[in-house]
Amino acid sequence: MPSLTVDGARTRAAALSVHSYDVDLDLTQGERTFGSTTTIRFTAASTTTWLDVKPDELVSVTLNGTAVDVAGLNDGRLELTDLQPDNELVVVASMLYSHDGEGLHRAVDAADGLVYTYAMSFLDAAPRIFACFDQPDLKAPYRMKVTAPPEWLVLGNGAATQVSPGRWELAETPPLSTYFVTVVAGPYHQISDEHDGIPLSVVARQSLKEALEREAEDIFTVSKQSFDEYHRMFGYRYPFGEYHQAFVPEFNAGAMENPGCVTFRDPMVFRSAVTDGERSSRARTVVHEMAHQWFGDIVTMEWWNDLWLNESFAEYMAHRVSTDATRYTDNWIDFAFIRKWWGLQADQRSSTHPVAADPVKDALASLDDFDGISYAKGAAVLKQLAAYLGDDVFLAGVRAHIQSNEFGNATFGDLVAKWTEAGAVDLDNWAQHWLRTPGLDTISASRTDTGITLRRVAPAAFPAQRPHKLTVGGYDADGRGTTVDVLLDADEVEVPLDPSAAVVIPDAGDDTWAKIRLDADSLANLASVLPKISDGVTRAVVLNSIRDAVADAELDPKLGFDVLIGMLPQETSDIAVGTMVGWANSHLLGVYLPYEPYRGQLAEALGARLQTAPAGSSLQLAVARGYVRFADDVGVLTGWLNGEGVPVGLAMDVDLRWTVLLQLARLGAVGDAEIDAELKRDTSSEGVVHAVRCRAALPTPEAKERAWTLITTDADVANYELYAACEGFWHPGQVELSAPYVDRYFAEIAGTEKLRSGWVVAQSAKLAFPRYAVEQPTVSRAADLVADESVAAGIRRSVGDSVDDLKRALAVRSAFGS
Repeated sequence: MPSLTVDGARTRAAALSVHSYDVDLDLTQGERTFGSTTTIRFTAASTTTWLDVKPDELVSVTLNGTAVDVAGLNDGRLELTDLQPDNELVVVASMLYSHDGEGLHRAVDAADGLVYTYAMSFLDAAPRIFACFDQPDLKAPYRMKVTAPPEWLVLGNGAATQVSPGRWELAETPPLSTYFVTVVAGPYHQISDEHDGIPLSVVARQSLKEALEREAEDIFTVSKQSFDEYHRMFGYRYPFGEYHQAFVPEFNAGAMENPGCVTFRDPMVFRSAVTDGERSSRARTVVHEMAHQWFGDIVTMEWWNDLWLNESFAEYMAHRVSTDATRYTDNWIDFAFIRKWWGLQADQRSSTHPVAADPVKDALASLDDFDGISYAKGAAVLKQLAAYLGDDVFLAGVRAHIQSNEFGNATFGDLVAKWTEAGAVDLDNWAQHWLRTPGLDTISASRTDTGITLRRVAPAAFPAQRPHKLTVGGYDADGRGTTVDVLLDADEVEVPLDPSAAVVIPDAGDDTWAKIRLDADSLANLASVLPKISDGVTRAVVLNSIRDAVADAELDPKLGFDVLIGMLPQETSDIAVGTMVGWANSHLLGVYLPYEPYRGQLAEALGARLQTAPAGSSLQLAVARGYVRFADDVGVLTGWLNGEGVPVGLAMDVDLRWTVLLQLARLGAVGDAEIDAELKRDTSSEGVVHAVRCRAALPTPEAKERAWTLITTDADVANYELYAACEGFWHPGQVELSAPYVDRYFAEIAGTEKLRSGWVVAQSAKLAFPRYAVEQPTVSRAADLVADESVAAGIRRSVGDSVDDLKRALAVRSAFGS
């Protein structure tokens, strides 16, 4: 269907005021479809408008008692005429269940055959569930009724009551945007609690019951601590009644902030051992979605161009509140290594965009900007703003914004006005440089006879005068540091810091958004000093600088590899180890550098670190995963699967077994029979996904063709299995085997848009991109595809971003002969 434009949305919003939705869903009609009856009450200032609905069959439409011709449905829109000042619209439809994580998703758990459903209405998916006026600024209260099998649990935005076997009624909600509406229905296992008068629960599949029972206390504790902190910060109580957190199968995003019933991807219910960093990441996701209850749910953007503000705010609050209110204190280390790196890469691609974009894109195109800029850069900028304004002014403006726009819609300009009323000065100018101009500055330090000169250089394509409030650190040979607070509001600022310091680190506290460059003396001393710097955030700043300098072909990737090898013997952060080993996998080996001999050297270094990592520690698990990823000793890996030679303290649980089997599959040491045998040990849906990944990784022509057929032709494959096939397909040790599929990717990937819709189209195009084909012909083929406007926008964006990375790899190889 045509994507809604901002002009179309404004026209409809000016003409309509929606008073209520009554939605009645029948989930007992079979495996393919469900019944959907929607009654909408609204007033109209115009005689015409259109309805959004995407049914399998539109059974009937009645407007003010008069039948509307259902044959008028065209590409998801039904024109409505003869509107009265007051209207009642009744729409009866049969809807398709989805398998792509959008609409009403239906999943069958391979472990026990039980069926689970959940609604994902984000962006333009709501009309796949119920008829509506689908745009964020037409909010209305919802009353939901659901017919389900009698053994099912039903949850949603309002408190759910089972009024008779299998028949549920949900309490009326405050006004919600269509994209927040959800229902979670199935034989879910539920654990309930309460805090400060708010009923709480967590739910997951029955096959995850044991894991949920084990994990619930941590999730509840984080939730309760966050409620208290948000109530204190915002001065506004949570208004949506109950608060359910549903961990659902085959969910695309990390989570979705549906008021009263947040949905999460269920791998967050850990069934195996995980690192401390992964636990911390889950906590931040819980806190992030809770922040949305105020910023996004109570106050919602008018149009999708301000979606960044919802996500940036929640991202910033997730790290801040997790640090201040929960037991998880490594949040800013994670932000630097993972979230910020994600955004830094996005901000250097040709697809970069302002954090706060003008409202020119249609709804679907706005999804392209749902990226590391909208999340991580926006969060970093808000962190800068809080420091720039002072916390009192920052929070006063936020409180006033929530109070004055409760259950309505607002723009970024409205928030700026509240900050200005609270005491902010010249905020429009600040926002112009930081939020409305894309790109990022480069900050470097040079030594003088008396101190340090800090320099700021804006990108030539996006000139700006961004003030940076940060710290500069000087570190001696023993890693002892002295830091100086600096306001970098000119192209050069003198810093009173000892110029004889062994290492000088601009933005040592990771307080701003910029590319950081180290001077030659600091780089020369880095190998000996970096392991002695105690602050994990500062180490992350340095390692991000190394990664970025390598990507810019300013630093030899061999030196970057040496830094990685040098950090491993003493690094204690599982986040740092996991991130840097991940960088080796995604950027160094087979991309910037040949796969061999560097793979062997990295495996050897990880194997040595495995001998010294504390038994049973989070660090040990992170190192072990890295070792398995690069090991080629079939005897050792096979021994681990058989319980032989496993390091003391390392649990060979179900997910680590699959990690080992995946590497054995890549090495050609196992085949379909061994994968089938492992799947008999782990009959869960998670096991099925692991098996698909392993089969795609097998180094045989038959395995590659089977996986490619799934990726490019299977319209019914579940999204997680599709992603797994993409992830397993390419490998730098299989370049010759997979070479024929480089051209096939560019010939066939566009056609996948006809098989699938929404998020999964762009995500699978990204994951399936031939990233190890680092050659000019790959760049040329990609450029042709990106220029072809007949190709779906999401695919073009994924390919464009991937080829930008490929161009950088070619530049690195050219500069350093690697």
